[in-house]
Amino acid sequence: MFAALVPPPGALEDLEEFLEPRREAGAFRWSLPEQLHVTLAFYAEVPERHLDELVERLGRAGRRRTPFEVAVAGGGAFPHAARARVLWAGLRPDTTGEVELPRLATGARAAAARTGIAVDGQRFRAHLTLARLGRPAEVSSWVRLLEGYAGPTWTADRLHLVASHLGEGPRRRPRYETVAELPLGR
Repeated sequence: MFAALVPPPGALEDLEEFLEPRREAGAFRWSLPEQLHVTLAFYAEVPERHLDELVERLGRAGRRRTPFEVAVAGGGAFPHAARARVLWAGLRPDTTGEVELPRLATGARAAAARTGIAVDGQRFRAHLTLARLGRPAEVSSWVRLLEGYAGPTWTADRLHLVASHLGEGPRRRPRYETVAELPLGR
């Protein structure tokens, strides 16, 4: 499972229009547009007995945050452009979001920890995973291309708790199921 921000359809459609004519130029395993999200916290295992408490605590964490304006903009590669394994698009939050987005990620991690659920992953870096590479590759031209992208602004006002069902989606990819959609703010 993971806690995430999910861009609205209009923002995802704009990004897809930008990427679609360029996809064939990169031998990447592209993420499906309907699966794009910003992971705030990743939970490798959530025992059923902890699910209700996790949802409750995530709801509290979300209510403590203020909705903010954000756009998908820019991009990069993990671990770096010279030997990339992942190509990603970034986020450009407004001034409120610059504060609220990292705090929301911290709250999503803390909600799990207080529930007794281990949180996986490293330091939070707001991004949408666009593609994965089968082996490390040099992708500087793709990073430069993504740096020129700026999508429409949208309001981040909901936190999603999503279950990932491995191998159940198209082409044996994960199938995502929203378990809870929790509002930000009071």
